[in-house]
Amino acid sequence: MTFVQVIDYETTRFDEMNALIDRWAEQSSGRRTATHTMIGQDRAARNHYVDMVEFPSYEEAMKNSGLPETDRMFQEMVSLCEGMPSFMNLDVVRDEHLNKQLAERVFTEMAEAGDMGALDACFAANYIDHDAGKEEPTVVGREATRADMETWRAAFDMVFEPVARVAEGDMVTTVWNWRGTHKGPFMGMEPTGKTYEMSGSTTFRCLGGEIVEGWWHYNPAALQRQMGGSGPPYGS
Repeated sequence: MTFVQVIDYETTRFDEMNALIDRWAEQSSGRRTATHTMIGQDRAARNHYVDMVEFPSYEEAMKNSGLPETDRMFQEMVSLCEGMPSFMNLDVVRDEHLNKQLAERVFTEMAEAGDMGALDACFAANYIDHDAGKEEPTVVGREATRADMETWRAAFDMVFEPVARVAEGDMVTTVWNWRGTHKGPFMGMEPTGKTYEMSGSTTFRCLGGEIVEGWWHYNPAALQRQMGGSGPPYGS
């Protein structure tokens, strides 16, 4: 279970505190078990800060606490604070990244299940799509995406296996493996009934609960060669 330690403190020497944290990260490299740190500054009291440090589990956090670098950092941290910092230890019982869920819907509900109604819920009306596999790599509007998705679905029964999904800020990147059984015409090729595979990645930029821009990276020409064809890439 993911574990988060929250450290609440006041300081007038945040620049020194920031440098201290950087030194700890450098000195504990290869041994620390913390996976994510975040510092918040109180807008109403600018000397008030809250640090949030994430670990894979409570046990991993205890390993981190036992490092000599962590002990030295704590002693120096106390000397920079106005009073003793307070600590809160949290077991994470719910962890949802809403933009990740939005990206997941594109692959499971639309691409795999064929629910085109989800497209209106997921994509902004002025969605901008960048597709490295097309002759015209950038198009605007979700209707173009709808037509593209329907073309792929008419040609293949397909499954996307997410290898990794990473979110940072308003961006979500999915690295995927694709497997499709060829059931309809595609890139000039008549259906073969065979199953083909390829890999790629998709990055979405999300704002206000909608996908406003996307980047698709894959190689449709390599897929066509795998299918035995030699015509121009898809979308030309």
